[in-house]
Amino acid sequence: MDKKLLDILVCPVSKAPVEWNKETNELICRSSGLAYPIRDDIPVMLESEARTLTTDERLAK
Repeated sequence: MDKKLLDILVCPVSKAPVEWNKETNELICRSSGLAYPIRDDIPVMLESEARTLTTDERLAK
């Protein structure tokens, strides 16, 4: 994930910063509890495409 892109991306729901999870290749927003997929190196920042984080994922840091 490009560091410059990661610095400007925010969650479209909460407007909070997102963090990249290398293992799942998703952008995580703990504020909204959503994980946005990255497909073909392109972040899919649509709420309808995001999955809901588990409680453990939401609390982990």
